[in-house]
Amino acid sequence: MRAQAPGTDVIERDQTAGPGAGVGGGARIVVLNDSHNTFEGVAGALARVLPGVDRAAGMQLATVIHNAGRAVVWEGDIEVAELYWEQLAGAGLTMAPLERG
Repeated sequence: MRAQAPGTDVIERDQTAGPGAGVGGGARIVVLNDSHNTFEGVAGALARVLPGVDRAAGMQLATVIHNAGRAVVWEGDIEVAELYWEQLAGAGLTMAPLERG
């Protein structure tokens, strides 16, 4: 922790990073609802890209995305998140910028 002069405030903010930021730490991948992807297409992309997500879990996430307008679909290391983010975007999903955790 840095020392600071009395009477000064230090404000630390969470960073929002997109692919290529190359900074360590945790991140959240958020998929947004759109009008051009089907439930099956979203579920399939999530199941292909994200470890531990099968077709059934992908359909559950697709339902959350549809009903809430967005869903956090993966959380973890920023470098890994960048790879998954790019793959999901490449599959045609509508992505929010990576959220730093």
